[in-house]
Amino acid sequence: MTAAISFDAVEVGTALPDRDVTITRVDLIRYAGASGDFNVIHWNRRIATAVGLPDVIAHGMYTMAQAGRLVTDWIQDPSALVEFGVRFTRPVPVPDDDAGAIVRYSALVAEKLPDRRVRLDIKAVHADATVLGRASAVVQLA
Repeated sequence: MTAAISFDAVEVGTALPDRDVTITRVDLIRYAGASGDFNVIHWNRRIATAVGLPDVIAHGMYTMAQAGRLVTDWIQDPSALVEFGVRFTRPVPVPDDDAGAIVRYSALVAEKLPDRRVRLDIKAVHADATVLGRASAVVQLA
């Protein structure tokens, strides 16, 4: 199965719709349960700050998954995601309030490849700082 987005309809520089994701402590609890990652820095402020973090932090894989979701929602077919990778550059502190932490995800077509594939460069920014580095995906388009 291939993506609903057409290879011919995109050019280098084509932007995906930006997405703001609010991450709350409840999201961290749900993700910990789903992933099995109960590392104390994701739920205990005292321990998180004792090891030098500004607060409880979001799971890196959770922030990565949200970047992946931006891509798969755009291509409308998760199986069209051929490659996906990031580097974790900064933590996302998640305050103990109802506002949470907001991460803005954006992406653009960086390169058109053979076989109707495109490489996307992805950005994830929280509080004016990039939280995922070298974030990219390759997708197979129709």
